[in-house]
Amino acid sequence: MGKAKGGKNVYGAAVGILMLQSQFPRIPGDVGNAVTWPFPVLYKVVDGASPDRVVRQNAEGLLEPFLEAARELVKTGVDGITTNCGFLSLFQAELAAAAGVPVAASGLMQVPWVQALLAPDKRVGVITVSSGSLTGDHLRCAGVPDGTPVVGTDGGKEFSRAILGNELELDVDLARRDIIDAGRALCADHPDIGAIVLECTNMVPYAADLADDLGMPVYDFYSFVTWFQAGLSPRRF
Repeated sequence: MGKAKGGKNVYGAAVGILMLQSQFPRIPGDVGNAVTWPFPVLYKVVDGASPDRVVRQNAEGLLEPFLEAARELVKTGVDGITTNCGFLSLFQAELAAAAGVPVAASGLMQVPWVQALLAPDKRVGVITVSSGSLTGDHLRCAGVPDGTPVVGTDGGKEFSRAILGNELELDVDLARRDIIDAGRALCADHPDIGAIVLECTNMVPYAADLADDLGMPVYDFYSFVTWFQAGLSPRRF
C-alpha cells in the first residue's frame, strides 16, 4: 500500500453539500436524505438560509454564510462543493473563488449540456419550484440559454406549498402529481421540448415518473451530482 498521506479531518467523502435550514420531509431521492447517494457525502447546514429566503428573496444577505460554510467543508476534507437549491446559481462564481475546489452550485448548469445532446429542432425545458422567483440572473449564472422554456409548480396543490412553506408534512402523491402536471403543461406549450431539467433538488424522487409520463429524458440533481462526483473520485478499473 505504501505511505498514506494526511491533511484532512475526514476522508472518503469527496462531495460536500451546502444545505438550506429546513424542516420539510426529505424522502429517499431528496438531496438531504443520505440514503439517496451511492457514495458518502458531507453536509453543512447554513443558518438562516430558509427555503423562502433563498428562493423568494434571492438569498439576500446569505452570501458570506454560504462562503464560510463552503470553506468549512473543504477544511473538513471534501474535494468539491454543491448545494441543495438550484436558486443558488447566483453564488456559483463567488463559491468557486472562495472554496478553491470545483463547485457545482445548481442543477440548472446541466441545461446547456443537455441541449447539446438534442437534435437541432429540439430544446430543453425547465421545471422549477417557483417560476415567479426564477429570474434571468439565476439562469445566466447557470449558463442557461436565453429563451429556455420554464414552468413552475407554483400553481400546484402540494409541492411548492410544502417546500417553500417549510411544512412538517408532505403528501408525496400530490407532489408527484404537481410535477407531472407541470411537465405536461410545459410540453403542451412548447412541443419542441426534447428533454427536461429539474431545477429543484427536492424533485428527484419524482423524476422517473415524469420521464415515464412524458416519454423523454429527465435530468435532475441526482444526475448532476453523480456526474460531479465521478470526476472528483474516478472509478478505478
